[in-house]
Parts: sequence; C-alpha cells; structure tokens
Amino acid sequence: MQPIVVYCAAGLKGPVEAAAKAYEAGYQVPVSLQFGGSQTLLANVEVSKLGDLFIPADDSYNELAQQKKLTEATIPLATMKPVLAVAKGNPKALKSVADLKQSGVRVALTNPDAAAIGKVSKEALGAEWDALAKHAAVMTATVNEVGTALKTGSADAGFLWDSLLPQYPDLEAVPLPELEGKDAKVSVALLSCSKQSAAAMKFARFLAAQDKGLPIFEKAGFKIAEGDPWAEAPELNLFAGSMLRPAIEQTIIDFEQREGVRVTRVYNGCGILVAQMKAGQKPDAYFACDNEFMAQVVDLFNPPEEIAQNELVILVQKGNPRGVVDLKSLGNPGLRIGIGHEKQCAMGWITQRTFSEGGVTDAVMKNVTVQTPTGDMLVNQMQTGSLDAAVTYLSNAVGAGDKLDALRIHGIQCSVATQPFAVAKSVKFKQLAERLHVALKSEQSQERFTEEGFQWKRQP
Repeated sequence: MQPIVVYCAAGLKGPVEAAAKAYEAGYQVPVSLQFGGSQTLLANVEVSKLGDLFIPADDSYNELAQQKKLTEATIPLATMKPVLAVAKGNPKALKSVADLKQSGVRVALTNPDAAAIGKVSKEALGAEWDALAKHAAVMTATVNEVGTALKTGSADAGFLWDSLLPQYPDLEAVPLPELEGKDAKVSVALLSCSKQSAAAMKFARFLAAQDKGLPIFEKAGFKIAEGDPWAEAPELNLFAGSMLRPAIEQTIIDFEQREGVRVTRVYNGCGILVAQMKAGQKPDAYFACDNEFMAQVVDLFNPPEEIAQNELVILVQKGNPRGVVDLKSLGNPGLRIGIGHEKQCAMGWITQRTFSEGGVTDAVMKNVTVQTPTGDMLVNQMQTGSLDAAVTYLSNAVGAGDKLDALRIHGIQCSVATQPFAVAKSVKFKQLAERLHVALKSEQSQERFTEEGFQWKRQP
C-alpha cells in the first residue's frame, strides 16, 4: 500500500506524529510525515506536485494554497496562540517589545518567509518586528528551532505557539498586548495532486475526529476544533428537490469518491419532502427548490445559504403549433395544460402564485388536465404529445430542445424560484456535511448549474 504523504508544520509535530502512529497501528496504512516551516512546505508542494495532505500552522497558508488550486478540501483541527517565551522566572524581566530591544537581550525569531510563527508575529508587531530582526541573535526556519535556542540558552526570548510550551517545562510565556487576538487556526487540507484522495481523507478525518486525533491535540496543549465522531465510512442523508438532480448529482458522486463516504440522496417534490420531515424524518442536509419550502422546516436546520435560481417557463411543442404566447393564452379553449402540484412541489406552488399575479388563474385552471410532483413528468408528457403546453422550470427544458420550445414569462416577479441549502442541526457528521456544502457551491458546481439552465445566486 502506498504511504499517505503529509506535509506538516514543525510546530505540530508532536500530536500529528502520535496520531499517525495510532492510525498506522489501527489500519496498517503507512503515513509519511515531512516537517518544516509552513511556507517552505507550501513551496515544496507547488514545485513537486506530489503528496496527499498539507497541515500548515495557520489557515492563511491553506487560503493561499486554495488560491493556487493546490488543495481541494480542508478540515479544522485546532487553534494556537503566539506567545513570547522566556526562561522560567523571566530572569531578565522582559515584559514588553521595548525590553526585547535592550542591549544584551538575545532574541530568537523565525523567518516569516518560511514559517507561520514568523509571519504571524511579524504581522502583529509591524515595524517593531523589523527592528528586532536587525539584531536578532537567532533567525530560524521553524518554530521548534526557537524552542531549542531558548532551551539551550543561546537566546533569552523568542516567539512560540502556546501549544509548544508543555514541551519546554523550563520556559514560560510573557503576555504581550500586540499578540492578543492573533490566534492561528490549524486545518488539514487535501492536496489536489493526491492520487489516493479517499485514503488521504480517511486519515484526515481520523486526525479531526473528536474521539481519535483531536484528543491527542488537546493533550498536547491545543484548543481543539469541533470534530465529527470517527467512522471508517460515514454516511450522509440528503433531501433535495427533484429539479436539482441534474445540477448536483455529478458533484455528489465526485464528493463520495474524493472523501470515501456515501451520500444517500432522496429526490422528490419539495412539498412531499417537507411533509416527510414534518412527519419525523430528519435528513442531514436539505437542498430546497425554493425558499418557501425551506422556511416551512427552518427550525430543523442551521441558517440556509441561497445557491441558485430557476425560472418558470411555458413549454410548447416545437414550432408552437397552438399559438401560445403568454400566460393569458394558456386559457385559450381546447388546450391541454400540465402544471406542478401546488401541495407536492415548489414548482406547483410558484406556478399558482404566478397565475394569481398574472390574473389568469380561473381561465388557465379550466384547461389544466395534469398536475404532477415534478417537472420531469410534465416534460415526458409533452414529448409524448399528451399535452399542448406545460409550466415548468427552465432547467426541466434543458435537453428537450429538439421537440419542445420554452417561452419566458415576462413581468411576473414571483416566477423565479431561489434554491437554498442547509445543514441539519441534528447532523451527526457536521464537518462532513459542511464539506458537501462547500462542494455544492464550488466553481465546478456552478458550471454544472448554469449548464442545466439555472442562474447562479451565491456571491463569491
């Protein structure tokens, strides 16, 4: 079996090494750890295009890696605080940045172009850091080397992560106001170049599991993130409106393969899905066809995010032989009209609102011969010739252009539906569900939505 190659910040060596040993023992999968400064590791990844996971000491490096398209997913692990470390008892009475510039005070710093502690401390101190750097006794490539310099007495003070102090019982932290609120967030990221993403993500989930890797981080002095419980192959249950299926199905398949997990999809009319939830079914996430059908069960979910929009159109036979031109003409005598069921799907509910706003409800409903829970059913009946016209979403018409024409509905604001996504409050695997959320609003997902006739609602 190929080893899982992990690029890890030197300051995280203790807990990551311990977690890797536990994982290797439990699953007989080798883990190869490469330690160094966060920036140095990122540069290595960018040049080599090799490896599976990246664990820098601060999320700013993950953000940079994402901008460079070097990573695909992240899972939070912990937070660390930068501190000024001195020998126990603070023999030189160093209490401020000004004290560090006194003659005879030897300061150890980490190169900000190599490691996170240097970058964070430089940003916190600004010009003061530049002044310190001019007469630094030691300039290191990793935070661990600062700890070693302080331990051996070759430096009197230096900047460390608070989580490292337990490894150096002869050191203590001096509070500096400049470092307050400069916490570093630690996350593990899947590298885009990984050729074994499911295996890599399994170890990443182990690291971030509340009952596996996170207790190791906590014991090492880290403030840990809220992790998922451990499961070798976790599952999510997603409820989604039927009209979303063409836009999201491939994204979910890709997500399953990347993560090595299973997403059980339940596609149906949103009215039916809402009824199932009100009857006691609890999905882990819900992708609704319209805000109205999210609002009816909003107490079950965390705040939703609007992802896309879809507009109602009038479908007619190719060439429009019955001369349908607008909503009013749907009331022409002898037409066979199909619409969505008002109680079973968002499409039907929005259709009724659109008819009402257009003042055509009575005239058109006289011609309605079919009401279905999904737009696909109406498209099928249009293609068989059993309907003269149907009111569906624009996305339903994609792929049927050889037999059907789609007429836009002008001047009716409520004819546009907005699709929100939300994660359930009761979800067992919260982090996993949030990664699915991220995948569904990714750039690649956006392309799939627009190809299927949706408009992208979410702003970057």
